[in-house]
Amino acid sequence: MTHARAPFGRWDPSSVTEVAARFSGVEAPWWVAGGLAIELAVGRRIRSHGDVDVLLLRRDQLMVQQVLAGWQWWCADPPGSLRPWAPEEVLPAGVHDIWCRPGPDDPWRIQVMLDESHGQAWVSRRDSRVRRPLSTLGMISADGIPFLVPEIQLYYKAESPRAKDEEDFDAVLPSLTDRQRRWLMDAVTKTYGSHPWTMRLRASAD
Repeated sequence: MTHARAPFGRWDPSSVTEVAARFSGVEAPWWVAGGLAIELAVGRRIRSHGDVDVLLLRRDQLMVQQVLAGWQWWCADPPGSLRPWAPEEVLPAGVHDIWCRPGPDDPWRIQVMLDESHGQAWVSRRDSRVRRPLSTLGMISADGIPFLVPEIQLYYKAESPRAKDEEDFDAVLPSLTDRQRRWLMDAVTKTYGSHPWTMRLRASAD
């Protein structure tokens, strides 16, 4: 099996099915995120993936240690480096990413991303003015897998789009509803200012 290279070791990401099996018993909400969330939204494979992202709210972060008990958990603190995440340690607001693997000689399998909330509202970690009800954060795939709605995933990708982000945007754009397009245009403009995606979103709505 080919493993993706990363600065801190190999990646051999868990499948979405495996992620769903592991997180299915979690009482807190969770969602598949990243490019795989876009694929779940469009219902087909778009490209290869070097990792698999799972989104949790910061308030529920310790659920990760329960779900992946016996694994190694490392957090990005500060960005650009990893350190072990101690059992029961509550990560501060500046830490958003947790890399997880079964053991020290195993490849990384799951990346957990932490996002913010206030009461019953999701709050963007990039811009606290961008928020929406938690109940609107995710969708469920035909196989019963929760995933982050595409407009929020694209909002995060819009900060500095890479080739794979452009590919994801192209793939999901035709399936966005008018409401999703309007929300994404407003959020991107509010946080990033003028952006080439907003013109395409506007044109696709005409």
